[in-house]
Amino acid sequence: MPYKRPMTKKGFFKKYEYVYDEEYDCYLCPNDKILMYTTTTRNGYRQYKLDPKDCKDCPLRNKCTKSKNMTKVIERHLWEEFREYADEIRHTMEWKEIYPQRKETIERVFADCKENNGLRFTRLKGLKKNQQNAWLIFACHNLKKMSLLRGKYRKKPSKNSIYHSKYTKKNNFILKITYIQ
Repeated sequence: MPYKRPMTKKGFFKKYEYVYDEEYDCYLCPNDKILMYTTTTRNGYRQYKLDPKDCKDCPLRNKCTKSKNMTKVIERHLWEEFREYADEIRHTMEWKEIYPQRKETIERVFADCKENNGLRFTRLKGLKKNQQNAWLIFACHNLKKMSLLRGKYRKKPSKNSIYHSKYTKKNNFILKITYIQ
């Protein structure tokens, strides 16, 4: 996964400055107040809120939130622990060796599909139709890669082989004739 910097306003606390406690499923703010779990949104984010009474007289409120109801809200995705695990991997030596290959493998696929297979613009209306179109384009791209790899590692017939192929041109068609010696 690529690293994405935290998108917080300048001068405010970043999400990682709030400590998450897995055992009690809550966050701890820099002023040692507890943000308790309240609800889960339809997009799969768990919301943790601080009591407005605690925020009202907090000396760090200007660096924490600018909400009118004086409530700090932190959202945590249901799969946030996997993001944190991926972030830990980012600091290993193995990742630092492998990550530069990303531009040659993964990003190259998107670039090829954008340039050669019409993924630069959408020609269909609706999310579902465009999603199916993208799946079809990537499936074709994978088939193309597989056929190129298969051709790369295909064994060429030896001179002692009993099967021989001969190419002839007949009526503007190239025919491959295989015969046994």
